[in-house]
Amino acid sequence: MEQINPSRIAETILTAPGWARVGITAPAPHVRTDAAHELARVILAAIEGGGTGAPAADQPALPL
Repeated sequence: MEQINPSRIAETILTAPGWARVGITAPAPHVRTDAAHELARVILAAIEGGGTGAPAADQPALPL
């Protein structure tokens, strides 16, 4: 099992969807909450999957 360390977590955050990385600083509380949950999901998936949280191929596009 690969050890969890700050470098691995940082790499996983950088592979998270862009909206989540930007959304964590949004002024609207609901956007920040959604972004935080998405970042947590990506980190958890990386821990469970043993890799970095590369975006899923079936990730839906954001509506305009």
